[in-house]
Amino acid sequence: MELLLLNLASPVVLAFALGLVARGVRSDLAIPPAIQVYLSIFLLLAIGLKGGVALRGQDPGVLLLLVLVTLAAGTATTFSAYAITRASLRDSRLDAAAMAAHYGSVSAVTFIAANQFMERSGAPAEGVMVALLVVLEVPALLIGLAMGHRAQGGKSESHHTLREVFTGKTAILLLGGLAIGAITGPAGIKAVDAMYFALFQGVLMLFMLDMGMTAAGRLAALRHGWWRLALFSTLLPLAHGIVGVLVGHACGLSPGGAAVFGTMLSSASYIAAPAAVRAGLPEADVGRCITASLGITFPFNLAIGIPLYAGFASWLAA
Repeated sequence: MELLLLNLASPVVLAFALGLVARGVRSDLAIPPAIQVYLSIFLLLAIGLKGGVALRGQDPGVLLLLVLVTLAAGTATTFSAYAITRASLRDSRLDAAAMAAHYGSVSAVTFIAANQFMERSGAPAEGVMVALLVVLEVPALLIGLAMGHRAQGGKSESHHTLREVFTGKTAILLLGGLAIGAITGPAGIKAVDAMYFALFQGVLMLFMLDMGMTAAGRLAALRHGWWRLALFSTLLPLAHGIVGVLVGHACGLSPGGAAVFGTMLSSASYIAAPAAVRAGLPEADVGRCITASLGITFPFNLAIGIPLYAGFASWLAA
């Protein structure tokens, strides 16, 4: 409860709530598209730089193990999301595959929020988590699109999807920042410390304000069957998150690392997955997927999920 209250009173969550209120009262507040793009670029590059500095000296054997575990975890969450979508939401195989691609993938913004929460709690996650964030997108998008194409009687072009994952904005900025941070190290990164680290919290608040307004717009689109979608979009991520914390703890991650890993598995993509599904499965209901992932799962994790996974990880380590 203490962690939950700490999270709800944080500037990041309150900025998100302000965005919800602004859209709810139909304010004319809006962040221009060009500023939205800049904020996302700033945050992704900054978290990559921070992770790269922390990654120096990482044991290659441990890194390989974590990458393999992450690939297995991403595969498992994608298949579980598909099965539960078919059973609980009664979706077609095509729409279930699209939902699985979203819920097997990961939200970079949720990851950043979890990282910041653990740092404020005094238990920062390992720098390797940034690399795992990119790895986690791969199995979900490949498997989700493959199942969707099979449902339509076609073949999946996995090499195109794989290329899109690793050449997309998220992967380029995170992996590029990771490389820059690892090469320059703590001494070299001081030259840009004032830009990317000192201003990080303020930029994140602006980004969360915009996310709040966007999420409110998605929630307003819910009409029929909202309760079933709401249960799916909270209970499935909760189960994925709890299992993720257990897996992270078993792999030897710190309590902060295990909590962030659980958050990664519990999150749902609303940037990379919608783009991939729109291109690969144009007949799937992508709008419903975004409503679930951004309108319900993202706020749930931001307000409740992250402190819950942090508390569970701390309990396991005690």
